Amino acid sequence: MSFEREIEGSVAYLKSNDAMSSLKANSYWPKWHSPWWHMLLLHEMGETSRIPEVTICKHIESVNAMPVKTFPIAAGEVAADINPALDIPCHCQIANVYNVLSTWGVDVDAELPWIRPWFSRYQMADGGLNCDETAYRVTDECPSSMVGTIAAFEAMLMHAKRPLSSGEEAFIERAAQFLIERKLTFGSSSRHNRDETESARMWGQLTFPRFYHYDVLRGLDALTLWATMSGRKLSADVIEPALAYMEKSENGSVRVTRRIVENVRTLGQDAKGRWSDVRKPATSFALLEAVSSLGSVSPYLSRQWSQVQARLKALADLPPAAGEQEPHRG
Repeated sequence: MSFEREIEGSVAYLKSNDAMSSLKANSYWPKWHSPWWHMLLLHEMGETSRIPEVTICKHIESVNAMPVKTFPIAAGEVAADINPALDIPCHCQIANVYNVLSTWGVDVDAELPWIRPWFSRYQMADGGLNCDETAYRVTDECPSSMVGTIAAFEAMLMHAKRPLSSGEEAFIERAAQFLIERKLTFGSSSRHNRDETESARMWGQLTFPRFYHYDVLRGLDALTLWATMSGRKLSADVIEPALAYMEKSENGSVRVTRRIVENVRTLGQDAKGRWSDVRKPATSFALLEAVSSLGSVSPYLSRQWSQVQARLKALADLPPAAGEQEPHRG
């Protein structure tokens, strides 16, 4: 299955004056037809190297131009003229930026030095994160978010290829335990983040692209990568709930069963370049439509599932530690 024509269309757009103007206005908005989403989609397809260098450079410039480079938690922590949606990055955005740029070949620590300390700074007590700043003001429970955690965990696993500080090592360990405790399938048990319990019902429905969303295959990919890199084993009771959803794959062919790009509203600019607080329906683009068709076999999800299965087989062949439960053998 080839999407070469659509890929070339996105690459051409990313070189265009329209893309450069969009990045000058904002590194993230609008959804979906703007540079960041074309870049992130190409990355998820394994086509990161196709992103033009001029776009990468302009994107770095745009991210660095954000007026706030922290995740404000306390009320009144930033100036009154700061627009929270436009001017403040969240964990999902920053983590995916790190993943895309690092894979392309950017030294993110040199170009965006404020990103690397971000994840450890905002990790919650149970090892997760949450892109809702009010969650950090809750004192009687820990309302962390799977969606807010997964991309940060993926980003820090990329860090793991480099020398890590003790704090970064601790982040990775605690985030892994967060996924393990949730068995890759459970939403938050907190009152503050009770909506995640409902959204978790959809995590067994696989989506492509994911952008900042979560599904069980994304969790399996990250956790098995961590286990492989660390030489740790995964007990059957941890991964079986997620694997149960994957039994629906047909001889390794994984279908798109959820579209996260539908019915989304976005911030946008008017004809004079002014941002409006009124959100409008997000616009799509050819490559996004081509790879996200509901019910279609996704070569990208299928490839990821194959990688997960290979890791699980290798992990099952590791000798068990004393007193350790046997891992899944499938």
